[in-house]
Amino acid sequence: MPKQTNFFIVIALFSFGCVLAQDIAPQETDLLEAFRNVESSAEKFDFFFETPNRYTQDSAYDWLDDVKVYLNSAEKINDSNAIRQYKLIKAQLYYDLGDYNKSIAFAKELPKNKDTLGLKVLEILLNILDENYSQLNMFDEQIKVREEKIESGFTKGVAFYDIYEKMGLYRRAMNKYVQTVGPTIADNDDLGKAIHHNKIGNYLRLDKSEPTAIAELNKASGYLKVVINDITKQKTENDLFEIEFLNAEIEGNIGKCYVALKQYKEALPHLQTSLKIFEEFDNSKYNSQLVDNTLNFANAHLQLGNYKTAKQNLDKVTGIKDVRQELKLNKLLASYYDKTDSFKTAINFYRRNERILDSLKANEQSILKQQLVAIVGTSELEDSRRLVNEQKSANEKFRNELQQQNERTNLVIISLIFTLLGFAGLVYAYLKSIKNQRLIAQQKHIIEDSLKEKDSLLKEIHHRVKNNLQMVSSLLSLQTKNTRSKAAIAALEEGKSRVKAMALIHQKLYQNEDLSVIEMQGYIESLINSVQSVYKKGGHNISITIDAEGTELDIDRAIPFGLILNELVSNSFKYAFPESDENGKIYIHLRKNGDQGYFEYTDNGVGLPDDTDERANSSMGIRLMNRLVNQLQSKLNVDKTGEGVRFWFNFN
Repeated sequence: MPKQTNFFIVIALFSFGCVLAQDIAPQETDLLEAFRNVESSAEKFDFFFETPNRYTQDSAYDWLDDVKVYLNSAEKINDSNAIRQYKLIKAQLYYDLGDYNKSIAFAKELPKNKDTLGLKVLEILLNILDENYSQLNMFDEQIKVREEKIESGFTKGVAFYDIYEKMGLYRRAMNKYVQTVGPTIADNDDLGKAIHHNKIGNYLRLDKSEPTAIAELNKASGYLKVVINDITKQKTENDLFEIEFLNAEIEGNIGKCYVALKQYKEALPHLQTSLKIFEEFDNSKYNSQLVDNTLNFANAHLQLGNYKTAKQNLDKVTGIKDVRQELKLNKLLASYYDKTDSFKTAINFYRRNERILDSLKANEQSILKQQLVAIVGTSELEDSRRLVNEQKSANEKFRNELQQQNERTNLVIISLIFTLLGFAGLVYAYLKSIKNQRLIAQQKHIIEDSLKEKDSLLKEIHHRVKNNLQMVSSLLSLQTKNTRSKAAIAALEEGKSRVKAMALIHQKLYQNEDLSVIEMQGYIESLINSVQSVYKKGGHNISITIDAEGTELDIDRAIPFGLILNELVSNSFKYAFPESDENGKIYIHLRKNGDQGYFEYTDNGVGLPDDTDERANSSMGIRLMNRLVNQLQSKLNVDKTGEGVRFWFNFN
């Protein structure tokens, strides 16, 4: 018999044996029952924290009932080690249930002491506190816990980029993540690379750079496939769970990028894959992602007209703890009822969101009042600073007088006495100087805090302006639905596009660390995405090149510039490619060197009509652009001689 035939027979027998082994394999182990059968508290502690996906068969509430019994028994016999171990398990269970305040309360009952707890227990305690403070946005407490981790020697994985992420500074978070984590990933660590590129892709998605994010996420998916297909490395149960959940995260992030780009058909398979994995396991750690992916999945079906499937998925959303997700759920339900002609029900969901937003605004008012009080207090700090400077001058004068008096004396005894007095005076002045320096340092710290609060106040103001402009945009959208005139609808859509261009300026400002300028590359990308969402019929196949990297403008220049660019891009989408935009190209160039700036916009469309100059006085768009360019103390130039059209102007 040929060797090749023997080989195929062996493979067939091996496959049959694997199938047979699966058929006769024992049923899945009941993890809670196994936990009960472990004898000592230390073994139960290790079993609990080393068991992945504890809640496949029994919920966290079932585990909590058992742990309460064990804790009561330990307290009766005053077993201090067992009490600490069960309290820590209880803190983790409350965290898994989403009751973060209770989790913190139990964790804080334990001493943060290496000698008392041991390194392993101390690390788990600090991790639980870290995760709870993160969920509650208590960034100051979270920073303290991480500093304690570093002091205790738990430096692995300790960084601060995720705090920037929670604050909405996604670009800064991404840069810190790359600096901190990138150099630690080995060349042969494919799983580490998959996690790394997934994280970068998610930051780019949150920063509204979806095309770049998809490229990073596809890299992450490629590295993960290498890990899955690598049969040379043995994988533990923890490794398999990590790989599976990472795959769910990557697929979900890709799907959400496509939804943001309004490519709903492309989004569905990725979101479906992610949801299938997340729904298979009852793990509260991933509940926020499960809710996010479900909402995006429902939104895609809603936009594609699959109303029944969209409603079924919206009804599945439970356990929302994030106000942003609750607002999105209400908005999607309102949209569903609006599309299915249940207008009364739709209005109820719109009103729910209004009540939530009103509540948030009331909270914002309270924060703003506190910040205003802090700002007013800076005048008192200036007075204190002046008094300190006067005191320093008086001390300096006193030292000079002592020195002159010592120089005038010739007698040894008098010299000795004045030397002693001079020494005493110097000591006094030195001690006084130290005290003054400490006072100055404290006041400097107070001033810096006040400046930070001022920046926070300005960010809140820009945030509110952006929200108000979005409200205007929403009102224009509602008016569009109640208007039958095509001309009126077109005018309303143009107005909505212009409002969005201004709203983006304020959004970028409150997301920016520097409130005085706006990074224009990211703003232009966001603006084009916004215009594409208004003109749904075109623009998605046009090749758009943006050359504005590193260019920053202040708000006085950014707002007219954004409105000018909005008009130009809108006109290109509407008129430049009447037959097909397959080979359409748009080039946007913006540079600023010192006080001089240059802007150029070109497309390769059909160009401007011959009577453009005659229609300039009657065209609102052209009149608006000329006025805006005048605000920039410049003149709009137009070149119609080549292919398409070219606009350019210089500005200061």
